[in-house]
Amino acid sequence: MDLSTVRDLAAATPATRNRVVDLLRAAAIVVVVLGHWLMAAVVVRDGELEIGHLLELAPWTHPLTWVFQVMPVFFLVGGYANGLSWRSARAKNLPYAGWLRARLRRLLTPVVPLLLVWLLAVVVAHAAGVPTATLRTASQVALVPTWFLAAYVVVCTVAPATLWVWERWGWSSIVGGLALGCLVDLVSLGTDTLTVGFANYLVVWATVHQVGYAWLDGRLAGTGRRLALAAVGLVGVVGLVWAGPYPVSMIGLDGAAVNNSYPTRVTLGFLGLLQAGLVLALEPALAAWLQRPRAWSATVLLNTRVMTLYLWHLTAMVLAIGLSLLLGGPGLGVTPMTGAWWVTRPLWWAVLGLVTLGCIAALGRFETPRRDESPAPPVWLPVLVTVLACGGLGFMAAKGIVGADGVHWWWPVLTVGAVALLRLPVTSRRRAGAGSPHGPATGGQASPRRNRRPG
Repeated sequence: MDLSTVRDLAAATPATRNRVVDLLRAAAIVVVVLGHWLMAAVVVRDGELEIGHLLELAPWTHPLTWVFQVMPVFFLVGGYANGLSWRSARAKNLPYAGWLRARLRRLLTPVVPLLLVWLLAVVVAHAAGVPTATLRTASQVALVPTWFLAAYVVVCTVAPATLWVWERWGWSSIVGGLALGCLVDLVSLGTDTLTVGFANYLVVWATVHQVGYAWLDGRLAGTGRRLALAAVGLVGVVGLVWAGPYPVSMIGLDGAAVNNSYPTRVTLGFLGLLQAGLVLALEPALAAWLQRPRAWSATVLLNTRVMTLYLWHLTAMVLAIGLSLLLGGPGLGVTPMTGAWWVTRPLWWAVLGLVTLGCIAALGRFETPRRDESPAPPVWLPVLVTVLACGGLGFMAAKGIVGADGVHWWWPVLTVGAVALLRLPVTSRRRAGAGSPHGPATGGQASPRRNRRPG
C-alpha cells in the first residue's frame, strides 16, 4: 500500500473513530515482534549454531514479561472492535454467517501464503537431505504466531454470544470468567492433566475480550475506575504467583513445571485487567497525540499490514539466521548476555526489520481480500472453517510441520483447505453480512474506504 493511500485513509478518518483502539493494536504487535527478536539469543561457534532463550539465560528478565506479554491488550482491543462490529451488523439485520465469513476471510487469508511457503520449503529441504531436527526447529520457531491467531479466531467466532452475555450480566460475566478460569487451572494442575488447561484458551481470552466491551460501553469511564481495574489485576497476579504454582514469567519457558501461556492460565486474565487499566488510564493523552497527522498516519500505516508483520516476523528471523550460517556466521558471533550483545540488539532489530519489510512488500496484499458480496452461507460453513483452520494452526504452533518421521503436510493443508471453503459459491438469495463497515479489527465507525484496514 503506497503512502498516498495511507495519507488519504488517515485524512478520511471520521471524527467519531476511537483512534486509541488502532494505536493499541499496532503497538501490541510491535512489542510482540521486538520481544520475539530480543529473546532469540543465538550465536555461531565453530560453524555451529547455538540457540538460547533470553528468559532462560537471564532470570532477572522474568518480571519484565508483565509488560512485554501484551497479548491481553490485543484481546482488549478485539472486544471493543468485535462488539462494535457485531452491533452494526445486528442493526442492519446482517446474518451471523455472513458476518463471521467476512471476519474469517480477513483474519485467515494472510496465513495461507505463510503455510504454503513453509510447506514447500520443508518438503524441498527434506528431500535435499537437510536434517529433520533442523527443519523441525526452524518451522516451529517460524509458526509460533499461529497459536495466537487460532485463539483469536475462536474468540471472534463466539463474540456474538459473549456480547449477549455482557449485555445481560455486565461485570458479573468478567468475574464469572475469571472464576471459571481458576476452576480450569485447579482441575488441570491438581490432576496434572495438561489438556484440561487448554480450555482456558477460550475462557481466559474471552474474559479479557469482555473488558473490551466494558470499554466500548463506557463502563470504564474515568481514570479512577481504570486504575482500580489495574489494581485488581495486580493483586490477582501477585497473589497467584506468590501463593500458587504459577511462575513469575508470563511467557512460557521450555521445561518449566507450569507455564502461564502454554496452556493459557488464569494469571493472564488478571494480567489483562492490569494492562487494560493502565493503558486505558492513558487514553486521553494518547487520543490527543493521535490528532497529530504524522502520529495518526503512522498508526494507519502499521494497521494496514499488522497481520503480515505479525505472521512473518519470525520467518524473517529464521531466514536471516539461515543466510548468516550459509555465509559462515557473520553477525552471529557475539556471545549472548555480554555487553557487546546488548549494544548490538538495535542493529539486530534493524536487520530483521528490513527482511520483514521485504516479506510485507511481497505478501501484504493478502490482508485486503476483495469484498465478498455473495449471499450469506449456511451457518455450519464458517463454523466448520473455524474448527478445521484453528485445529491445524494449533497443532502447527505446538509441533511445527516436521516430525521425526518426516513432513506432517496435513496440518497446513487442513488449514489452507479450510480457508478455501470460505470461497464456496452460495446459491441462497439472502444477502451476506459482509462484515461491518469498519472491518474485522478496526476500532470504530469508518467509511467503506476504511474497510481496507486489517483485522
